[in-house]
Amino acid sequence: QVQLAESGGGLVKAGGSMKFSCAASGRITAKTAMGWFRQASGKVREFVAGISWSGTQTDYADSVKGRFTVSRDNAKNTVYLQMNNLKPEDTAVYYCVLNPYDLVVTDAGVYDYWGQGTQLTVSS
Repeated sequence: QVQLAESGGGLVKAGGSMKFSCAASGRITAKTAMGWFRQASGKVREFVAGISWSGTQTDYADSVKGRFTVSRDNAKNTVYLQMNNLKPEDTAVYYCVLNPYDLVVTDAGVYDYWGQGTQLTVSS
């Protein structure tokens, strides 16, 4: 089994920045893709960003392109999400995800492992 532990989250004003991190542990036996989803209250869960093992493949939701950056440190089995110019509509619970097949996709069903989620609230 693989465990994902997110850190970061909290309250930030619109226009501000925040960085999430997510450390993977357990039976990580192959190259993996990692990323982030989010779910706002009353809305469906949506893909935010993803990154392949090598970092050469990344993908972003249109709503965060140019504002969010996903990165990773494989030596630490950690993925990061740097979020700039935050907007109130970014308010959501953010989930770290891991796909053991090293493929970045936007379909939540592909990701076998999920973190517990961390809340981001952006005030106007």
